[in-house]
Amino acid sequence: MSEPFVFDPRCDLCKEPFGAVPCGTAVTFHCRPLATEGFSHCALVLSCEFSGTQREQELPLEGFAGERLCFSGTLTAPELPDLLWYHFRFWREDGTGCLLDKTGYRSDGQAVSWQLTVYQESRTPGWFGAGVTYQIFPDRFCRLVPVDPAGLVGRRWVHEDWDDTPEWRPDPDGEIRNRDFFGGTLAGITSKLDDLKALGVTTLYLCPIFESASNHRYNTADYTRIDPMLGTEADFRALCAQARQRGMRVILDGVFNHTGSQSRYFNADGYYPTLGAAQSQDSPWYSWYRFHHWPDSYDSWWGIRTLPAVEESSPSYVDFIIDGKDSIIRRWLRAGASGWRLDVADELPDDFIAEIRQAMESEKPDSFLLGEVWEDGSNKIAYSRRRRYLLGRETHGLMNYPFRTAALAWLRGGDASDFRRDMEEIRENYPPTAFYSGLNILGTHDTPRLLTMLGAARTPESKDDRAAYRLSPEELDMGLARLRLGALLLYSFPGSPTVFYGDEAGMQGFEDPLNRGTYPWGQEDSSLLAYFRQLGTLRKQRLSLQCGDIGYLYAVGGGLVLRRQSEDEVTVAAMNAGMQPLELSIPWVGALAKDALTGQHFFARNGMLRLTLPPVGGVLLV
Repeated sequence: MSEPFVFDPRCDLCKEPFGAVPCGTAVTFHCRPLATEGFSHCALVLSCEFSGTQREQELPLEGFAGERLCFSGTLTAPELPDLLWYHFRFWREDGTGCLLDKTGYRSDGQAVSWQLTVYQESRTPGWFGAGVTYQIFPDRFCRLVPVDPAGLVGRRWVHEDWDDTPEWRPDPDGEIRNRDFFGGTLAGITSKLDDLKALGVTTLYLCPIFESASNHRYNTADYTRIDPMLGTEADFRALCAQARQRGMRVILDGVFNHTGSQSRYFNADGYYPTLGAAQSQDSPWYSWYRFHHWPDSYDSWWGIRTLPAVEESSPSYVDFIIDGKDSIIRRWLRAGASGWRLDVADELPDDFIAEIRQAMESEKPDSFLLGEVWEDGSNKIAYSRRRRYLLGRETHGLMNYPFRTAALAWLRGGDASDFRRDMEEIRENYPPTAFYSGLNILGTHDTPRLLTMLGAARTPESKDDRAAYRLSPEELDMGLARLRLGALLLYSFPGSPTVFYGDEAGMQGFEDPLNRGTYPWGQEDSSLLAYFRQLGTLRKQRLSLQCGDIGYLYAVGGGLVLRRQSEDEVTVAAMNAGMQPLELSIPWVGALAKDALTGQHFFARNGMLRLTLPPVGGVLLV
């Protein structure tokens, strides 16, 4: 054997099976040190995160594999979900030895352990990860008629001109109040369902739609009521029904870590006729909040006083949101929703999330629970505690921000090997169903517009300048080329490719709220829009893109080649993010390959396909 590694958990020479395993699974380890190193013994050293147990298991010497020894042994994974951290200990007959961890051999210091995720098998709805998701900021998507904010919670005002720039200037207190509205509605979304179907969309992910004082509606005022500027519950039911007729489902944004201070439950300004927690300690909602000194000192999200944090362990809050017969989770599923996305899931207790999933599955068994987590959700520590997002009782999938980070780095000049490394780590750490149920993103309501991120040669220092900034012709050309390549990667990768409304139309803008402009109906980049429609169609047509295994045929510099393979089908995405043409030879079964994007044909010889990819370009081979 000439492989340079002693142990690599992603290689079947060293560990079987690959990645995360169900409870009780037999996992086999093979360690392969060079015989010349003189080791006579090897042990697997384990530490279990949640059970708190530690143990050491010797791996017997099986014999030689070329110039290497082979120590092998089988571990039975725990019967309860857990995270196992492991490394190896080697020693010789004279007692000398060392440890082997992710950094290599070491004689001292804290071991940098490998991770083995042990999860409880459970049902995950397949419709989400296989399909295409479209994220909508409801106020900014489609306005059918003028709307009147008079009498509603918050000091709202409405732009007359749909093409205005969102108000970004802070008030005299230095706070951006987000009180400007454009008048998009649920009925407006319904009117555009055929356009979304043409994009291949199967899931509509709506930013919050419940009554709130701000245009983003992440400061909920009333969970039981659709914001009147968006429409009514009847409008919501109609949207869900019309979407289902077109093969689409609707996921709602659940903001359960905090409410608005201007809410029925807190009612700091007395807008609502009922007594809120800020008005009376006898309020039915007083136990929902954590007051230090009532009424003016309380916990809030990131210290923002207009977003008082809730106490998720309050029995009345749990009953209201989750457990009650007409709980918020249940009633909106009954109204037509097919799932929930949990805002700031890392600030919700694990048990709270697990209870939400249990309620969802009892109300609508095929509903989907998605969590907002910006890091590797398999091992995240939040508020000094290791979290349990993906062990079988919690979320079905997470927002794949690690994908976004790695993809943008590659698109902007990084090395494809870094993308491969980071994504293989996610694949290794996540249960397979969670990996294939990720919400894969390049842009969201919390990030600058994708076109701007990929095209802008600089970021102006002042927000005045960022608000007015539009890409130059040269920047626009580069941004569009990179965006198209990024979209090809997005639609080729396992999990649900997700488009933030307007990215497919060429919208620009830096950070919030400049990234939340109005959809440019009638002014879209028609070529870019047609490209996204084509990708959506191909995703729907090809089973290999929906759920096929992933393999990397090439990942060097700007070159990245992915193979997706199902039982009877192979699709290959060959991409070049570099600024020079890239010549490739990749294995291919058969004599002919076709680029599904252009119709161009390529001929294979001796099982190899030769390609020349243009700068910032790619092909989708079928």
